[in-house]
Amino acid sequence: MELKKIQKIGGICAILEALIYIFAFIVYGGILVYPNANASIVEELNFLSDNHLTLSILNLVCYVLFGILLAILVLAIHQRLKSYSPIFSKLASAFGIIWVGLVIASGMIANIGLNSVIGIGIKDPENAMLVWSSVSIISEGLGGGNEIVGGIWVLLLSIIALKGQLFSKPLIFLGILVGIAGILTIYPLEIFTEIFGISQIIWFLWIGVFMINKPFIIVED
Repeated sequence: MELKKIQKIGGICAILEALIYIFAFIVYGGILVYPNANASIVEELNFLSDNHLTLSILNLVCYVLFGILLAILVLAIHQRLKSYSPIFSKLASAFGIIWVGLVIASGMIANIGLNSVIGIGIKDPENAMLVWSSVSIISEGLGGGNEIVGGIWVLLLSIIALKGQLFSKPLIFLGILVGIAGILTIYPLEIFTEIFGISQIIWFLWIGVFMINKPFIIVED
């Protein structure tokens, strides 16, 4: 019963992950109006100051909360796969937990950096934006600019599921696509990041529904 409950909770977390992705796409891509490439330092700093609360909440939701939900999902999927492939399930989970840490750290660094930049900007706008540039590079490097670790996690668990026929085949092949796209984000082309993001929304929703509807774990003797 406890394992069944964990599977359902993990499924709910997966669906919430997808909703966070959609929320992020809508807000970052359609609601926030970023300064254009020719904007002055003052205009960029004013944007950060005017949207301080909004950006802080976005970082908390899209990174910190996302990471917490992801940790639960990683545990739930590990429980589902470990009876079939104990070693590779642990390996997949290790990458999942590393991804959790990177995502949460990225959001925390972005928020602390944002607070510092706004404080520095009162007296020294130019230096503040230099600091913000460094913060953005670190934050993007950890959890936004590439998705290699997350891609490896999804790819490994999909391969385990394929060998054990633990998920439906379409879900498994979608997971393999997500994993490959995530790994390919090591190459600085926006298309790979977009493919990873969009396909992972579908994957999170699909695996969430799957885990809720089929929470039973078949344990091999």
